[in-house]
Amino acid sequence: MAFKANSYQQLSFQDSFSGLTSREQKALEKSWAKVFADELFPAINEEPFRVLYSSEASRPNTPVNICIGALIIKEIFGISDDEVVENLMLDPRYQYALHTTSFEEQPVSDKTLSRFRKRCYDYESAYGIDLLHDCITALAGEIAKIMETSPRVRRMDSMMIAANIRKLSRVELLYTCVAKLTTYCHKNQMDTLIVGMEHYHDPNDFNRTFYYSDSSEADERLKSILEDADRLLKACGTDLEDVTEYQLLIRCLSEQTVVEEDGRRLRTKEEGGFHSGMLQNPSDPDATYREKAGKEHQGYAANLEETVGKNGSVVTDYQYEQNTYSDSQFLKDSLEKTPVQEEEGILIADGAYSGKENRDLSGEKNIRLVNTGLSGKPVNDILADFVINEEGTKVLRCPAGYEPKSCGYTGGKSQQFHVSFRREQCAGCPNKERCKAKIHKHVSSVTLSVKAHESAKQKRFMGTEEYRNLFRIRNGVETVPSILRNIYHVDRMSVRGLIQGRFFFGCKIGALNFRKLFTYRKGLGHYARNPVLVG
Repeated sequence: MAFKANSYQQLSFQDSFSGLTSREQKALEKSWAKVFADELFPAINEEPFRVLYSSEASRPNTPVNICIGALIIKEIFGISDDEVVENLMLDPRYQYALHTTSFEEQPVSDKTLSRFRKRCYDYESAYGIDLLHDCITALAGEIAKIMETSPRVRRMDSMMIAANIRKLSRVELLYTCVAKLTTYCHKNQMDTLIVGMEHYHDPNDFNRTFYYSDSSEADERLKSILEDADRLLKACGTDLEDVTEYQLLIRCLSEQTVVEEDGRRLRTKEEGGFHSGMLQNPSDPDATYREKAGKEHQGYAANLEETVGKNGSVVTDYQYEQNTYSDSQFLKDSLEKTPVQEEEGILIADGAYSGKENRDLSGEKNIRLVNTGLSGKPVNDILADFVINEEGTKVLRCPAGYEPKSCGYTGGKSQQFHVSFRREQCAGCPNKERCKAKIHKHVSSVTLSVKAHESAKQKRFMGTEEYRNLFRIRNGVETVPSILRNIYHVDRMSVRGLIQGRFFFGCKIGALNFRKLFTYRKGLGHYARNPVLVG
């Protein structure tokens, strides 16, 4: 299939729109389709997607902008691929929005969207480039310009996203991996490898094994599953090493079990080796485990960056990774691809994004990082009064104004100053308790960590009116995860896997941003959740 750009950008006099009555045309131009057709659809850049298609002359592809537009509309209304195809054939609003009113036959069929997604998945898997992300963020930039939201003020937040998988016990996980490989062998006419294990590919065997059996047989059940796993691997030999089901069973056994002279057994916690990246369910090998705020999560994490202005906000960037990804790393990745700002920008985030390293990285991009919370133990306010040189390697003066006799600096993770003063300077100083100065025979010493110094300065800033204004701006980003969960159902996406989930999440961000644009065009200000789109 060869790439061909879509030339149908303008409505013609012969298209179906001209066949509508004036009343119908007026209603159509007041609907969501008008804003989509005039402002979002023309901004979709097809050219980066050329790499998905053949360079040789062959049957042309379905226009990329129609595919992407249809995928965004799909998420706007929360409908299926089939419903998009059906609505595009029967609903003038869909045709108007996607500029297909001039087509003799609508270009999207039942497999068009799934095949387009598959091409994007395969390309990202091979080259590590998410083409849809670049498209969605480019559209967000255009929407931000229309809504006159300056990139100077941004806010950031993260959210956990549940994987579309079932939570399994360790024994259930082992059973499922054995069953998947057994089923693969059965479907591929390799029944000689699974003699005596045929029950695993019976759909009802899982319930019989775990729910309809006596709990007193649990140990025997585990022993049988482990023996079957070893027998199955021995039977497969090296013939199935490239098969996903075989690889998942190997991974599961290596993570969950140990082999001793008398056989295989479950690994204990005391033996170590457990980590959050362990296999959670073979149906989604990319999903990881994390505990946050007292809750257990299996799946992924997303980071959201909003540009804020007087007319509302736009999600101008997003990231989607395994949930072991930290907020601090999300920020570092975001800053790494951000160019140096001509005018100082402000990035508002919570305490999970704090730290001197993140503050320094932001400063290099001419961005002031403002954290609305502090992580770690409380610190004494007086630590903010220590004066440190610009390089951040030496203490110049203490809060009382004394210059140190000597100052040593320990880098690495600790990042501490070991400062020495004359004994009498600290012995008679009213700040010695708060500085935690140690009085020795001839000198006095103070240990100051860079993290404590930064936290004290941040704590002091949090008492200012400027901070309170920024804090109010930061609160707005908390609504985005709620909208994505309750309206766009990100915790119930119908796909599994990191790349697939990232693609669907990107389409949902595109839908969210269009709702914001449509709300703005309707003159409803910043009320981005107002459900006016269905009218």
